[in-house]
Amino acid sequence: MAQTSEALFALKPVTFRYKNEFDPTATPQFGLVAEEVEKVNPDLIVRDKEGNPYSVRYEAVNAMLLNEFLKEHKKVLTLETQLAQQQKEFGSKLSQQEKQIESLSAGLHKVSAQLETSKPAPEVAVNNQ
Repeated sequence: MAQTSEALFALKPVTFRYKNEFDPTATPQFGLVAEEVEKVNPDLIVRDKEGNPYSVRYEAVNAMLLNEFLKEHKKVLTLETQLAQQQKEFGSKLSQQEKQIESLSAGLHKVSAQLETSKPAPEVAVNNQ
């Protein structure tokens, strides 16, 4: 079924009511228009005796929907695995950078302390006039 089920993306669901002689309660229905489905994939319709589109083969549409769902589910699982790996790598790199920052900070404090101790003592000038 591979790429065949991608025809679903071209289908346009509609809301409709059957004619009064078929459904006096005029209950809203949801589905597809056979003539429109025929344009997308003629194998998804049933024809009447004259060969005109009569109905949609919803069992085939359902199988195609399942195929597309499974393809997307596989993508989601792959993306979740990739995300977990990236988060792990990010955490590791972050930890590494934090250690580097601590090391650099300690080195900076050490250099600052050495600079403080190596400063010459302030000279006092005496003005004896």
